[in-house]
Amino acid sequence: MSGSHWRATVAGICLAGLALQASAFDVFRTEAAVPSGPSSPVLGDNQICSFGPIGQPLRLQEAVERALCNGPKTREAWINVKIRAAAVGQGRAAFLPTLSGQWQGVRDDSVTDVTGHPDLSSANRATIRSASVSLSWVLYDFGGRSAALRNATELLAAAQANQDAQLQQAFGTLARDYYGAQAAQGALTAAQEIVRTAQESLTAASVRAEKGVVPLSDQLQAETAYAQAVFNRVKAEGDCQSALGTLASDMNLRPDQPIRLPPPAEGVSTATEFSDSIGDLIDEAKRTHPSVRAAQADVDAALAKEQQTRAEGLPSLSLTAKYSHNNQPATLGLGIPQFPATGHDWYIGVQVTVPFFEGFGRVYQVRQAEAETDLQRATLDEAQQQVALDVWTAYQTLMATSQNIANSATLLEVAEHSFEANQRRYTVGVGNILELLNAQSDLASARKQRIQALTDWRSARLQLAAKLGRLGMWRISRD
Repeated sequence: MSGSHWRATVAGICLAGLALQASAFDVFRTEAAVPSGPSSPVLGDNQICSFGPIGQPLRLQEAVERALCNGPKTREAWINVKIRAAAVGQGRAAFLPTLSGQWQGVRDDSVTDVTGHPDLSSANRATIRSASVSLSWVLYDFGGRSAALRNATELLAAAQANQDAQLQQAFGTLARDYYGAQAAQGALTAAQEIVRTAQESLTAASVRAEKGVVPLSDQLQAETAYAQAVFNRVKAEGDCQSALGTLASDMNLRPDQPIRLPPPAEGVSTATEFSDSIGDLIDEAKRTHPSVRAAQADVDAALAKEQQTRAEGLPSLSLTAKYSHNNQPATLGLGIPQFPATGHDWYIGVQVTVPFFEGFGRVYQVRQAEAETDLQRATLDEAQQQVALDVWTAYQTLMATSQNIANSATLLEVAEHSFEANQRRYTVGVGNILELLNAQSDLASARKQRIQALTDWRSARLQLAAKLGRLGMWRISRD
């Protein structure tokens, strides 16, 4: 292999190595805009999404961490941020020149036979190598590249806001399903307790009926109440398993994953954490909620895309340069042998590109871009309207559940006293079976309502935080 051939080969390999090496570096630091993990905006960059066996009982904090780390939608939103960050890098790269190299090596075997003139015939064999380097640099394009970069930057901002919105939604959904499963588990416990008390009432009625103290109808009514209690317990078991399966699915686990939740804790404080008026809360959410910020970024991106589309139909000015080198043999004429030779060529200059006529396509591209901008503005209005409604609904739900915390406590206390009194009256022969069974039914309802009130209030508190875009791990520190 000749020296020049070796140098050309080495140059080609070096260029290829530089290209591969450059692809491994984040030159424009776009990865800084990407969270370290799908749950980082809520859980923090130090959170490692690695879990062991599920906690027994499963606490809300662990459930949230599993849902945000493992949920397919949260991972999709995170990956979309990575895609948009890479697009920003492409937009910045458009301001730099492009440099490309080409190397070619061929074996040339040419034979020329001149009929009747063998002295003019020739047979030449040569290994021909050529190399070239080209440079192109757009110097001015009426703001097209700047608009493209703004478009990519705004789409990245929209992706980041969408990730925040998705995390808020996943957090809120998990909290709702967690407390729903907790309520279902509590309802099952209450149903089991009602079965026990119904059994006691049936035993007491059966004993008194056997002694002839009360008619047989008392025993039959007690048996009916007991059968109804068993029926309700079986239904509560099914509802509990369904709710636990939904909770497991939120954490990207199998629905049949065994889960045990702690019972709803008493001692809640219904002092509102949202001291602003409902009007102020709505106004704040319409400005700062992640879904609104994402919609606003989409509007800005559409405006930049519209400007980019217009600029692409205008002239552009570029710097161009090229250098080439080859060892193509030379000959002075027909029948004269070829002689080794080298040649090189280079040029540098400017290039003006003017799109004189594009078949009227540019007109319609601009119209499409304008319409897409109008569409994004309508989407922004829709997002603000939906956020306002969601905040209003969540606020009213929280106010109602706050009042029902005290109401349910009073109801349960009264129902317990009523059942105890009627049970004593029936045991000593003063009361009747209908009073006892009614008190028993009222106690069952009061227990379920108390559990439901506790879980509803906790869920409503987190739902309002989610609708405001304020949901974070600190909100569950006391649950």
